Amino acid sequence: MSDIIEKLELVNREIARRLPNKNLADYNTGKKIHLKQLAFHKCPKRNRWVFGGNRSGKSECGAVETIYLARGIHPFRKNKKDISGWVVSLSKQVQRDVAQEKILRYLNSSWIEKIVMQSGSEGSPETGIIDFILLKNVFGGVSKIGFKSCDQGREKFQGASLDFVWFDEEPPFEIYRECQMRVLDRQGDIFGTMTPLKGLSWVYNEIYLNCHASPEVWCEHMQWEDNPFISQEEIKLLSQSMSEDELESRKFGKFTALGGLVYPEFDESVHVIDPFDVPIEWQDNISIDPGLNNPLSAHFYAVDFDGNIYVIAEHFEAKKDVEYHAGKLKEIAKKLNWHFSNDGRLVALIDSAASQRTLASQKSVVDLFYENGILVNPKVNKDMFSGISTVKRYLKDGEGKAHLFIFKNCVNLIQEFKTYFWGDEDSPIKKDDHALDELRYYLMSKPLPHKPMQNKSLIEKDKEKLIRKLRYNRFGR
Repeated sequence: MSDIIEKLELVNREIARRLPNKNLADYNTGKKIHLKQLAFHKCPKRNRWVFGGNRSGKSECGAVETIYLARGIHPFRKNKKDISGWVVSLSKQVQRDVAQEKILRYLNSSWIEKIVMQSGSEGSPETGIIDFILLKNVFGGVSKIGFKSCDQGREKFQGASLDFVWFDEEPPFEIYRECQMRVLDRQGDIFGTMTPLKGLSWVYNEIYLNCHASPEVWCEHMQWEDNPFISQEEIKLLSQSMSEDELESRKFGKFTALGGLVYPEFDESVHVIDPFDVPIEWQDNISIDPGLNNPLSAHFYAVDFDGNIYVIAEHFEAKKDVEYHAGKLKEIAKKLNWHFSNDGRLVALIDSAASQRTLASQKSVVDLFYENGILVNPKVNKDMFSGISTVKRYLKDGEGKAHLFIFKNCVNLIQEFKTYFWGDEDSPIKKDDHALDELRYYLMSKPLPHKPMQNKSLIEKDKEKLIRKLRYNRFGR
């Protein structure tokens, strides 16, 4: 009888060994789906980062992506055998407690060819420090997952040729750069998962702002609410125990500076949208912040029948004269089928300083624009604080709803939202704010939306549409 029981136990173990890993099989399947995790895996770019709060599910992305690639079972990429990659943690202890633990949890023991330890026993790798894992690839090869820690120094990251590197938390810049070299010849991937606790570090510029405009850089923010496995009660309890700045990093995965962002309400996933064909009746106005050595910033604005603002086109360029800028604006207007006045001019708002004449010229910028076919109105409200307050209300009203949407092609306006910080004496730092200035001029010329269209009567809706059409027809073609 005991022999039979022993044989049954052996059979059960073998069955368990051959079955797919349940944790991996259950990952983002079933009733609860983490949509931002899926977006990360689906993204085809080669330099992907998730900026997430603690427990937002960001590290799961890195662990599963590592196994997808090494096993040759990635559901959204072309798979291959004999993959080699690194998992990079801040220290050996962090490696053991976070990245290593998650990878082992998603691995089936039957997939493992060999585990080589730096310390501890191969029989219980979760309690020690793993050097590398040799993993059976479904195409018949053997893949290698190596483990590195930043406290080893840059020299330990030299020499290898890799298919991928996963950074679990933010590495020093020199190690990041060294790992870029490691994936260069294989056209490999770099992906990172981190909570931005170091403020405006190199990751902020290199990845979040994408200062080099790399077409391969992609990033996403994850917050607690994005993780369907965290209860609302737990979120509320954790939120109450943290300061506002700490919440920005640990809950929302956002970068913070000493003075803080002027517009923390700006959320790229909400306020930045794909371009679409804007109805003619929505066309509203152009706003300009002039510059010669500094950039001239101009945007085309549209308004729907609920009072929502759409920033649909951008002209942003430095060291050019008024004739050049006017030509570019008319060029954009023609592409948009934008309204011109009856005498063939564009109409726009402009900074009131443009009406001043300099000692070097008898003509103002307003005069020069008029000579070049654009009638600009310098009577704008430039009050800084009421303007900032107005922008904030368009970004998020009292009910948490957005009323300002920016087309993805308006890259400089989007960039300025990310880099506009408070300085001393409760004033914003006067730097890289040309697009935000003319946005303020425009929004200060508009009444805030009050009654949503869906709450208006049919008569009110028809009246507003008629007014908009009459306003458009007034300009002619």
